[in-house]
Amino acid sequence: MQRTLSIIKPDAVRAGHLGEIIATFEKNLIRIVAMKMVHLSQREAEGFYAVHRQRPFFGELTAFMCEGPIVVMVLEGQEVIAKNRELMGATNPAQAAEGTLRKRFATSIQNNAVHGSDAPETAAFEIGYFFNALEIAG
Repeated sequence: MQRTLSIIKPDAVRAGHLGEIIATFEKNLIRIVAMKMVHLSQREAEGFYAVHRQRPFFGELTAFMCEGPIVVMVLEGQEVIAKNRELMGATNPAQAAEGTLRKRFATSIQNNAVHGSDAPETAAFEIGYFFNALEIAG
């Protein structure tokens, strides 16, 4: 079994898409083993996205992630990192495949509804950023 972090971003939370996104995971046999809603401070968003600090979009990204609450989840399943990334679709919703979360719920490259870890090492860091061992069931 593999674990990954998923975030339902402020735009999707604000638009009321939580249930549909969570249902998509469950329909695809992805188990949610931890979940909580948080409202990031600028400092917390910058810490989470520190790997992108030198990128031109860093300021806009971190400001966006502080606009409202987000839902962070630890997902578990066979090859769940790849499976979640397939379900999310391309970062640019205009290029995302039909039926993917970003095609269905994103409005732009920045307001792209969801985040998912891209590798086991990233997942380990990201899960640890939001959850301690006692908060993860299973």
